[in-house]
Amino acid sequence: MTTGYKMPQDFLWGGAVAAHQLEGAWNVDGKGVSIADVMLAGKNGVKRVVTDTVLPDGNYPNHRGIDFYHSFPQDFALMKELGMKAFRTSIAWTRIFPNGDEETPNEAGLAFYDNMIDTMIDNGLEPVITLSHFEMPYRLVTEYGGWRNRKMIDFFTKFARVVFERYGDRVKYWMTFNEINNQTSWMDSHPMLQNSGLKDYPAEQAQELMYQASHHELVASALATKIAHEINPNIMVGDMIAMNPVYPATSNPEDILMAQRAMQTRYYWGDVHALGEYPNWLLKFWSHKGFDIKMAPEDAKILKENTVDYVAFSYYMSWTVSATGDDYLEYDEEANHGDNPYLKQSDWGWQIDPTGVRYAMNWMWDRWHKKMMIVENGFGAYDKLTSSGEIHDQYRIDYFKGHIKSMEQAVALDGIPLIGYMPWSGIDIVSASTGEMAKRYGFIYVDLDDMGQGTGKRYKKDSFDWYQNVIATNGEVL
Repeated sequence: MTTGYKMPQDFLWGGAVAAHQLEGAWNVDGKGVSIADVMLAGKNGVKRVVTDTVLPDGNYPNHRGIDFYHSFPQDFALMKELGMKAFRTSIAWTRIFPNGDEETPNEAGLAFYDNMIDTMIDNGLEPVITLSHFEMPYRLVTEYGGWRNRKMIDFFTKFARVVFERYGDRVKYWMTFNEINNQTSWMDSHPMLQNSGLKDYPAEQAQELMYQASHHELVASALATKIAHEINPNIMVGDMIAMNPVYPATSNPEDILMAQRAMQTRYYWGDVHALGEYPNWLLKFWSHKGFDIKMAPEDAKILKENTVDYVAFSYYMSWTVSATGDDYLEYDEEANHGDNPYLKQSDWGWQIDPTGVRYAMNWMWDRWHKKMMIVENGFGAYDKLTSSGEIHDQYRIDYFKGHIKSMEQAVALDGIPLIGYMPWSGIDIVSASTGEMAKRYGFIYVDLDDMGQGTGKRYKKDSFDWYQNVIATNGEVL
């Protein structure tokens, strides 16, 4: 038995998912085509292909998910049995505005989330909702160019207002854009599409487009925060960043300086969200690169006056960086990404670094001084269902023991104010990066394979019982 630290009495233990990865029902009740709906299945080491339209014979895993659209009552009952206090999911933009630019919302989509949120609450789960989680309407990509177009701000804030008005009496915790900073991998077209709807652009324009699209998203996020607070002052709106600490590869001061800039580059979105302004180094960098990031005169005031209430983040891994000799310390995440010889890796090459949780929480608190919520953390692995319906996933339990203890140390020993912990994904879902079901994260096993074949039956893994006891002891027994 591992001894942990008791968390605050109102701490939110839960799980986290995204609508496009589990709901299925991709074209029912008026739902439109999202960017996730045009991504074919990939696999470990093979990237997903994005198609221009939905191909009739294409294998699109997000079309199926785990049929949560119909199964959520039984799934929430299992989460209640586990003892979860909260559940993070997203509202599929395309259920509310199928194309993104309609005048009026789709009532069938709104009614679905009414039912889902009410059922969540009936099962004792605090709803934690993301507005945009890699599922923007595909028409906004093809017709408007995604977030490079300032018109997107109006489309997004209209969507935000509709859902805040509809659910703001029942949903306290919201996030605007999921892992908005994944775009630091700007040479990889997938984060650019998933984060900002950027597609079909010259490679030499990718970096500047990423910064321009991000500015529009940051303004939209600030305006959404303003709208939420006007509708209900009790609503709390957070940003959501992918927190992957970047360590220096060695103790060489040049590597340490480069690691500092890598962290600044990956997390400037957090600076703007939490502090309301762009850092000076980034403005100098844009000038050096000759980037013309267009901003409206009112944008600076909007950003400054509408900072987030809390910082939500995912945590999966860390990596290292070495000096490049560049005076401007330009960080190319794809080229400069290094492995840490002190860490083991998952089957998908993700480095396992529980100590990094405590490091990251202290780094963010020192920088932003905002309450925090961990809304993703987990271990993707190949799980085996035995003939007797059991899943022995001690490797997942071992992963969580280290990460949760590190989180608890940051709270109990360092005084970091943490609202909750929602590991990815509570229940098995389709992988966002590969489209696989075989890459499983949940405490609940779903009997479906990569082709959507199987009974769909839910089974409790060994980690289910383990996490149940963690919650029952409020983190004291790991």
